Order: sequence, then structure tokens, then C-alpha cells
Amino acid sequence: MHSIMPSARLRPSPYYASTIAEGVKSFTTYNHMLMPTGYGKPEEEYWRIINGVSMWDVAVERQIQLLGPDAGRLAQILSPRDLTKCVEGQGKYVALCNHAGTLINDPILLKLADDKYWLSIADSNILFWARAIAAERGLDVAVSEPDVSPLAVQGPKAEDVVASLFGDWVRALKYFWFSETDIEGIPVAVARSGWSKQGGFELYLMDGFKGDALWNLVKEAGRPFDIGPGNPNACERIESGLLSWGGDTDDETNPFEVRMGAYVDLDVPDDVVGIGALRRIKEEGPKRHQLGALMEGQEPTQIGFYWYDIVKDGVKIGDLTNHVWSHRLEKNIGFALVSADVHPGTDVVIDKDGEAVRASLRALPFI
Repeated sequence: MHSIMPSARLRPSPYYASTIAEGVKSFTTYNHMLMPTGYGKPEEEYWRIINGVSMWDVAVERQIQLLGPDAGRLAQILSPRDLTKCVEGQGKYVALCNHAGTLINDPILLKLADDKYWLSIADSNILFWARAIAAERGLDVAVSEPDVSPLAVQGPKAEDVVASLFGDWVRALKYFWFSETDIEGIPVAVARSGWSKQGGFELYLMDGFKGDALWNLVKEAGRPFDIGPGNPNACERIESGLLSWGGDTDDETNPFEVRMGAYVDLDVPDDVVGIGALRRIKEEGPKRHQLGALMEGQEPTQIGFYWYDIVKDGVKIGDLTNHVWSHRLEKNIGFALVSADVHPGTDVVIDKDGEAVRASLRALPFI
């Protein structure tokens, strides 16, 4: 039996004890925390998210809070998406870029008030980045990581579960919109969001001492719907074409290369970080783009952890950034980050640990 040594560098989730009680079998590290990656029944967990309802400990989606008179200005400086029409209670998917236009995170931005924003981040240290930009620009804003830990409820039956907890008003929430409320004294923000295309909500717990209490309330409300534990599902997210920052991106990836061009507004102010570079990239045309790869063979592959070369006529044209066995397509599938002049329908060869695997490129999403 192995153990994990407690460390200030690896913080526990408020739901950690609950996931242990549920029989979690594996974790990964994300934003200096442990995130459950499976409970020992991967196919059952997959079909639960497709057909029913699943609850996920995603406290690793940390919030970076911008608070103060210049909070809105800093949010816009950090984001090349126009935020002028963003209102209280609304969230937006944004692309954070560095000065070269490289994608450094793809959070959901939530506006809680004119002087208060959260960035619900992927796995990179945006706290230091936001603080540095705020100081450099001389802004009157405090940048911090508040006590906020999301719990996801995902799947086609998720709305019924969340409505049974909070009331039917949640059914009217638009995608990425949220509302602050409480349940049995537990403060939460209820958002229609989550890293799946099956529908669902994220409950932003605002008291880290009440993680187990919230977990148990959701579990009990979900009992009539056969709720069970799960995690951000690799198979479902690849089938659905969802980007994983840091997994499907490298140190040179820009938003246009990974289907995020719709979230870049080139007419935002010139002081937005990276906007000059993004304008040049758009004008010149990105060098790569993201497609799907449908692989030959009926033997299920293991989830991929490394990028693999994609070759056409003996020449490398890009990389396979992930791969998984698709239960619905009954094929091995993955994302291809390839040269912009390579189009859907192209037949390629993937060099997978020395094995030549034939594949066909196609547009995303798969489903």
C-alpha cells in the first residue's frame, strides 16, 4: 500500500475525505492539489456521465479573485475577449495569453460584481501572472485565491438533481451564468457549467470546512437518479472536442490553433496583454490547427500521456496530443495538432511508441 505525504505543496480538497469514502482509486495533480481520476470502474463511470448523473470533485479548478475598483479593468487587460457587456451573474470562456499571443490558460471568467471577478482556471499559475500584470499597470485591485472549491454535477439528469436541491429556478440559468445562494447554511454559487457536453452544473463551495456536508447533500439528492462518483472523463471530453490546456497545447500554441478564435476579439484595447501578437497571427494565418484523428484497429488503446508524431508521406506534419478508446464510436480517437495546410479527410500515420498506426483526420467534435 502506498501513501501520499502531506505537504504544503500538495493541498487536500474539501471533498477529499468523501472521495476516499466513495472508493477513489487514482488521482492526478492539478494546481498543486489532488484530483480524482477514477473509482475503479472506468466504463461504468463513462456511461454514467452519458446516460445519468455523476458528481465530481473538481476543487482543483481554483479561483483567482480580482477585487477592487480596477478589477474590471484588470480582467479586460488579461483577456483578449471583449468583456464590456459582461454583467453580474454571467460567466465567459476566455483565452489568457502572454505577450507573444501564446495561450497560457483558458478559464471561465465569472463576474460577481463590478469590482469582483473570478477566473476559474486550468492548471497553470495565474495568481502570480495576474498579480504581476496588476502591479506593472499600477492598478487598484487585490489579486488572491479565495476559499472557493467547485463540485461538479454532470450528465443529462444533473438538472433534476440540482433543481431538487435548490429549486426550479436553476433550470432557467443560461450556460455559464450563475447565482449565489446557500443550502443548509453552506454558501455556494450555482453555475450552469462543467467540463462535459452532457449538461450539468458546478457548485462553487465558499466554505472549505463544509465540503463533506455539501458532498453528502448532493449524493442524497441524486440517490433517486442513481448518482455516482466520477471525474472529468477523458473519453467523453475527447468525443466532445473539449480542449485540455497543457495537454493539447504547448509553449507556442495560440488560441486560433485550438479552435478558440471565436473567443478572441481583435478590437479590444491595445493594452490587453498579447493583443498585438494575436492581431499579427490572425493576419498572417496560424501555422497549425486542431483536427480529430480516427485510428484504425479494433483493439482499445490506453489513454495517451505523450504526444506522438503524425506523419504524411514520410514527413512529420504535426502531433497527436491525446488518444482514447471511444465507447460510442468503438474506435480509437484523438486530437491532432497539425500543419494548417492539412485538411480533414487526410490519411496519415501515427508513430505510437514505434508502432505505425494508420488514421484519418476529421473535423472536431467527433460527436
